[in-house]
Amino acid sequence: MAKSPETEHPLKAVGWATKDTSGVFSPFKFSRRATGEHDVQFKVLYCGVCHSDLHMAKNEWGFTQYPLVPGHEIVGEVTEVGSKVEKFKVGDKVGVGCMVGSCRECDQCTNDLENYCSKMILTYSAVYVDGTITYGGYSNLMVADEHFVVLWPENFPLDIGAPLLCAGITTYSPLRYFGLDKPGMSIGVVGLGGLGHVAVKFAKAFGTKVTVISTSINKKEEAIEKLGADSFLVSRDPEEMKAATGTLDGIIDTVSAHHPILPLISLLKPHGKMVLVGAPEKPLELPAFPLISSRKLLAGSGIGGMKETQEMIDFAAKHNILPDVEIIPIDYINTAMDRLVKSDVKYRFVIDIAKSLKLE
Repeated sequence: MAKSPETEHPLKAVGWATKDTSGVFSPFKFSRRATGEHDVQFKVLYCGVCHSDLHMAKNEWGFTQYPLVPGHEIVGEVTEVGSKVEKFKVGDKVGVGCMVGSCRECDQCTNDLENYCSKMILTYSAVYVDGTITYGGYSNLMVADEHFVVLWPENFPLDIGAPLLCAGITTYSPLRYFGLDKPGMSIGVVGLGGLGHVAVKFAKAFGTKVTVISTSINKKEEAIEKLGADSFLVSRDPEEMKAATGTLDGIIDTVSAHHPILPLISLLKPHGKMVLVGAPEKPLELPAFPLISSRKLLAGSGIGGMKETQEMIDFAAKHNILPDVEIIPIDYINTAMDRLVKSDVKYRFVIDIAKSLKLE
């Protein structure tokens, strides 16, 4: 008979989980594996709330395994290291993002692209190498292989910085990979939510001119005055969109709701690149002719490898790039999820695990 989550491993752990597609969270007792020779154990201090957590809680992508403890923007302090750990010591501040394992042998892994390994293991709701289900950062402690742990820069805020482990790398990586990081380039960012506002900050730090594209004029002042965008387009305004035709070198599309692609593609210059990082649950309609006629590229990008994730965190610390967050206690998580559905957050919730998670 299969062991229960509470007894399958030796380390007692507590967190908040949802047990079914209602997506309602409540306290949950489970267990973590003992610290292996290559493992880092750390006390979780803060964990960001990603839009993925909401999709997964309600099984909107179809592969959730319940009970679900989400959280893949996890930061904390090392309490124990395995005998063969080389990069970390007790007391270090660390982070774990969206993945905790990969095969480490394939072409993707040997090229520091573990995120594209066919055997990549997600931080939560995936099957780990020992056959047990992974649980995320809405919990008091984590144990992870050191290869999938990021060293947190000194004097860089843990609480505000936590969302960079997902929102940060998800936008930094495509800007770098697709060459949309050259000073003077014109870059569009579609959607001004958790991903979008971080994309604006990285794109500005690279020296590009940033246009925010949103359905709502209400975000214009915020985008330009607070986030430093150079211009703003209302995607529902045909005149504005027409006037901006062919002006952008690249676009990062962060929207996870269904939306039309054609008006966005028209904003690109010939040979321009549009990269999807948001994941709508229904297929988008893709027109072929606008891509063919101007050799435009439509691509996707998912998080980043561990080497690039460390590079991103170090770059963010050097340039003081921090998400805009609202710190919440763990028992506020159900309200936070309700607000997230309505996009009622600027721009990321971060759970104060250390202060609010009761250990009993």
